[in-house]
Amino acid sequence: MTGPGTLRHRLTLEEVQRVSDGAGGFTTSWTGIADLWADLAPAGGGEGVEAGRLAGKRAYTITLRHREDVRPAMRFRLGARIFEILTAIDVGERHRWLQCLCEERDL
Repeated sequence: MTGPGTLRHRLTLEEVQRVSDGAGGFTTSWTGIADLWADLAPAGGGEGVEAGRLAGKRAYTITLRHREDVRPAMRFRLGARIFEILTAIDVGERHRWLQCLCEERDL
């Protein structure tokens, strides 16, 4: 099981912000809401079709201290790397560790 010594990656938790463009629409941008220590572990990979072309997919498990506010509409950033949150699980339902299955996306 993950422990404090394995939380060696400093990730930024981001959420999307929608801002009115003044013409009835909106623009979106990502805003950092917390910098967190986490364990980042590869969980597999594969291929899929995106925008009509074959694209590689890389899955990761990101484990961090439990937080109530992490949800699939968010993402993690590590420098230029982006990890979209697919699911967030309270490990053992003990509110101690949060395990997120993520997919790395290219910018």
